[in-house]
Amino acid sequence: RVDEWTDGDRKRVMNDIITTMFNKKFMEELFKPQELYSKKALRTLYDRLAHASIMRLNQASMDKLYDLMTMAFKYQVLLCPRPRDILLVTFNHLDTIKDFVHDAPGILNQVDETARQLIETYSPLSAGEFQLIRQTLLIFFQDMHIRVSIFLKDKVQNSNGRFVLPISGPVPWGTEVPGLIRIFNHNGDEIKRTEFTTEGNYFIPQREGSFDLYGDRVLKLGTNMYSVSRPVETHVSGSSKNLASQAKENVAPNPLAKEELNFLARLLGGVDVKKPAGSETGFRLNLFTTDEEEERAALTRPEEASYKVVNIEARQ
Repeated sequence: RVDEWTDGDRKRVMNDIITTMFNKKFMEELFKPQELYSKKALRTLYDRLAHASIMRLNQASMDKLYDLMTMAFKYQVLLCPRPRDILLVTFNHLDTIKDFVHDAPGILNQVDETARQLIETYSPLSAGEFQLIRQTLLIFFQDMHIRVSIFLKDKVQNSNGRFVLPISGPVPWGTEVPGLIRIFNHNGDEIKRTEFTTEGNYFIPQREGSFDLYGDRVLKLGTNMYSVSRPVETHVSGSSKNLASQAKENVAPNPLAKEELNFLARLLGGVDVKKPAGSETGFRLNLFTTDEEEERAALTRPEEASYKVVNIEARQ
């Protein structure tokens, strides 16, 4: 373990991880039309990406990092004003990543190429198709209720791990502020207007976010949530703990397991775990205040994941 974590080390780790994440072969596999993969496949992939540099995390810190990542993304998808804004959230992610590698032209080009693919693939989709994508993502995360200190502090998450939907703020682009009912006759002519009061303080956004390679996204979801420095903790909510303790391993064979493993193998083909070379010892990242706290977390964490899988037999 190396105690001093320098800016040079940070840059090297970020460059290694981003290079691996936007590997051409890896991106080609991700962009192929396919079913959403399982939580186990996502976690395996995330482990490999996190260890694509000389940085190392033990199981408890890895769990905490994964919980933080999944809950932050769930929050962003849940609070998107329009389903199409999921793409703006993704562009915010990519814009931030490009800031990390602004002085590495080769890596920056990799990220830009992915952004171009996103624009080409997703810009033509209809609002209905984006709604289906949003619903699919939320179904994936619906049983995950990990409490995160940042969200609890900002009161966007309740103590049970569920997110709070705001009743004030900007309305989705292209819609009107609620408070007016218009009645039309059979010819389509407006014949009556009725106003009603709302509890929320709504307003129309000044402009739509840019869906171009570079531009003002307007939407802040997906930007740096650590812009104000504060400690971050994740906790499995009580209900999730109960589910985890009740869950038992399903011994019935999964007919899709082979296909899933094949898919995961293709994805991981471009994701190599980098081992420290020569005299390098690598950097151990601890997401807890002390080593003792990290060790306690590893001992107290439920063995099963914080969700329960129900398998439904659909054949007659």
